[in-house]
Amino acid sequence: MGDNNKDQLQGTLDLLVLRILSSAASMHGFAIAERIEQISHEVLRVEAGSLYPALHRMTEAGWVKSSWGVSENNRRARFYTITRAGRSHLRAEATVWFRYAGAVSQVLRSSPSLA
Repeated sequence: MGDNNKDQLQGTLDLLVLRILSSAASMHGFAIAERIEQISHEVLRVEAGSLYPALHRMTEAGWVKSSWGVSENNRRARFYTITRAGRSHLRAEATVWFRYAGAVSQVLRSSPSLA
């Protein structure tokens, strides 16, 4: 079950990153992590040790592309943009996620001690 859980966590991070990139022209890694924290009211925190391997994995999968640029504080940074394949993957995975989350909610609501 450990590997499956790791895959789910990676898939969730990929989904979050793709969603953030789908609403922006391009963003550098720190800005992506910051935006996820902001939107989730600081419930979700993405560490660099998870984010950058995910961005690399998504680049290799063709879901994002990257280019070098200069950040707001004049530092050289890699900026990421979602690709057409990334948008397609986002739509497919979001559908699966909503179905999964809905099923978990149904089970949790069916428990008299949690309702």
